[in-house]
Amino acid sequence: MRALLVVNPKATATTPGMRDVLAYALSSETKLDVVQTEARGHATSLARQAVVEGLDVVVALGGDGTVNEVVNGLLADGPSAGLPALGVVPGGNANVFARALGLPETAIEATGHLLGSLRHGRRRTVGLATAGDRWFTFCAGLGLDAEVVRRVEGRRRDGRKATPGLFVRQGVQHFFLGAQRKEPAMTVQVGDRAPERIGLALVCNTTPWTYLGPRPVQPCPEASFDTGLDLFALRRLGTLSTLNHLRQILARDPRPRGRDLLRLHDEPEFVLRADRPLAFQVDGDDLGDRSEVVFRSVPRALDVVL
Repeated sequence: MRALLVVNPKATATTPGMRDVLAYALSSETKLDVVQTEARGHATSLARQAVVEGLDVVVALGGDGTVNEVVNGLLADGPSAGLPALGVVPGGNANVFARALGLPETAIEATGHLLGSLRHGRRRTVGLATAGDRWFTFCAGLGLDAEVVRRVEGRRRDGRKATPGLFVRQGVQHFFLGAQRKEPAMTVQVGDRAPERIGLALVCNTTPWTYLGPRPVQPCPEASFDTGLDLFALRRLGTLSTLNHLRQILARDPRPRGRDLLRLHDEPEFVLRADRPLAFQVDGDDLGDRSEVVFRSVPRALDVVL
């Protein structure tokens, strides 16, 4: 079995020792190459080359951004039989994709689990999604949530750690000081239905949407890798209404509801259009500004080593 280990040395919880332990362990089961990423987009190029070379498995050691880049490389030409399977060892901050799949949360435990899965051929074929020309695994967003992601990335470049507290502070600051909340800034359109105006849009390919420390944030609790896309959207961003919906999606048994809430479940496709370019994110990575994004569900897109 031929494998590639893609390591992001800048990921929050990735260390040289972790890389070496994982590489040593994988070498016992595979013919392994190890490459560290050097810049944004490098993991995508490495995964795409792995497809060309006909490798069996590509393992990502890093956070959700690293996993997303690897997925975009593996699926650069779309899903097809014979693509390398994806393996994931969490080395980032939230590690949402790995946790949503039920993988162990520590790198050491995940390494042992991965070896057992490779040995016994345990895999799961998961549905993924596209946002424009970009693949994503668990979430995407246009507007407020993506602006918070952008603000957090800026603080990380200044040397701050991406803690749950940092996300909360940036979210509160942007909501009260930066967001233009009086008029809904975009529309969502599903098929031939009339577009609806909304002020917030969280797109989910699975649940949870993210984690705040150990607590899952679940705006779309019915979302799954085995169904189409879900959407959590707010028609208005009034303070009390927004805080109430935040309380709902943080609950242990989330049941989002309310007159300002628009929910979609198991949709194959929908379009978000903004009145002006807004911040855009996929899987927690800032991808600049967009004024229109088409979201599509792609069933059974990729094999994941489980």
